[in-house]
Amino acid sequence: MVLNLCIGLAQLNPLVGDLEGNSHQVVLAAQQAVAGGVQLLVAPELVLWGYPPRDLLLLPSLLRRQKKVLDALAQALPEDFWVLMGVVETMGDGGECPLQNSAALVGGGSWQMVAAKRLLPSYDVFDEGRYFRPGRKPCLVEVPILGQPLRLAITICEDLWADHQKPHQPTYSCDPVAELVPLGPDVMVNLSASPFALGKHQLRQNLAADAASRLGCPVVYVNQVGGNDELVFDGNSFVVDAHGAMVLQLPSARPATNWVHLTLPQQQQQQQTAESVESAESKVQSLTITSPQGELWKALLLGLGDYARKCGFRSALLGLSGGIDSALVACVAAGALGAKQVHGLLMPSAFSSTSSIADAQELAQQLGMGTTATVSITPLLESFAQALHLPLKKRPDGVTEENLQSRIRGTLLMAMANQDGHLLLSTGNKSELAVGYCTLYGDMNGGLAVIGDLYKTDVYRLCHWLNSPDAQEQRRAAGWPTQGPLIPEAILSKPPSAELRPHQRDSDSLPDYAILDPILKQLVEHHCTPDQLIEAGEDPALVQHIWGLLRRAEFKRRQAPPVLKVSGRSFGMGWRMPIATC
Repeated sequence: MVLNLCIGLAQLNPLVGDLEGNSHQVVLAAQQAVAGGVQLLVAPELVLWGYPPRDLLLLPSLLRRQKKVLDALAQALPEDFWVLMGVVETMGDGGECPLQNSAALVGGGSWQMVAAKRLLPSYDVFDEGRYFRPGRKPCLVEVPILGQPLRLAITICEDLWADHQKPHQPTYSCDPVAELVPLGPDVMVNLSASPFALGKHQLRQNLAADAASRLGCPVVYVNQVGGNDELVFDGNSFVVDAHGAMVLQLPSARPATNWVHLTLPQQQQQQQTAESVESAESKVQSLTITSPQGELWKALLLGLGDYARKCGFRSALLGLSGGIDSALVACVAAGALGAKQVHGLLMPSAFSSTSSIADAQELAQQLGMGTTATVSITPLLESFAQALHLPLKKRPDGVTEENLQSRIRGTLLMAMANQDGHLLLSTGNKSELAVGYCTLYGDMNGGLAVIGDLYKTDVYRLCHWLNSPDAQEQRRAAGWPTQGPLIPEAILSKPPSAELRPHQRDSDSLPDYAILDPILKQLVEHHCTPDQLIEAGEDPALVQHIWGLLRRAEFKRRQAPPVLKVSGRSFGMGWRMPIATC
């Protein structure tokens, strides 16, 4: 006996807390899927709530609303059609943690809870143990498809990540995939809300392929897409066959609904027909292969665009300095929001070079930015210096005078953002945040740190890519020139400088970024200790110097704007270091 299944993937972009709006997205995806002959549609983890809902889960009124929303959704779906979707389950047994991260099967005019997440991550940005209790048994449900029972194994996100054979994976007391093997499922689905990080997409595919091999059946992986606060979800949903071969791939960084036809022998060792695989492979081959820099670019655009849209901003403002960091932020903002919705303020001082002002103006013209204005901070700095002369008993100098310049600029930017309703974008990078080479209430001002998870060397790499022929497609999509450099070459070639004193360079205070960034990456993202780096051959004095800067800057990072997370570990939700420590 065989089962002919058309299974759909709804890669959706939910708004956290908008249960009705998110349910409407599911209905629209269902309507599209029905037209394609789909019988079962799979939506992401907690799609009804958006991920992560965090302390919204503590509001009883929202939990009560979920039942009404699911009731209405069940009535809105077509006949003989099922949706498997991520929801919250309220446990009525009086236990200490009354919620589960669950999956509901909706169809036939009703709905039921059919699975609960087994593994609750508590590392990096995840804190699910605060809200949920884990499921205690393998999750398999029979779904009637064309009069035949489909044995559907259900896993939720982290449940796929417990393979003890894989290095660098979290250690758990159970392996949900292994526990499904004796149950002989026809298909396994994984409902996910997995944030973007470079290289993570391939790891997900490897885990799914291994699960397919162990279970002897296809695996359907459906991921959330979109930006929610600091997190960017890249989508990249897919289906692999029983041999782990890719048979359907959804796009990255945008919502999509698609489906695949599977012919399933209903026995433990599953195989697809050659016809099914050939049909699906044509879809895979039609997708464009994107470079790592292209994936990073799309993630930044998605994160900024959704942050602005979901927070109610239509336009953005940033300080244009003629430096590489503000240049990249301007490019990302223009690509995400539209160039005419991005505004720049140039704030030269007596220490600003003429070339920096010209470079900033050239960039704004290249991008087609909405407006740019220039305000000299020299008279404002003089006014502050005179006002502080009496309490200080001298004119402020040294770092105090440098920070005053940054804070004057921060005040001007905040005033313009307040007046015109812009989202102010911070232009600091990860290297600066790591070592404290930034000014509180100055260049750290802003509602979002767009490149706060990119080291300085990453910034240069992405800018060079934007200027290369490899980025022609992205530049064309943004309406920018596709020939020649987008970012003026002078910006890329000049030595990095804050221009807060005569002839200043970043290298006066910091190691060269080519030396600094690899050490920072080991300390921040790989959890290395200074002793480990020294044992590996790094210079002891240099490592201890960088380690000291990293620790002493914690109080600044605690007051920084949200950082778009694009690496394995960013400053923000996943960075939980104490301020006061030895």
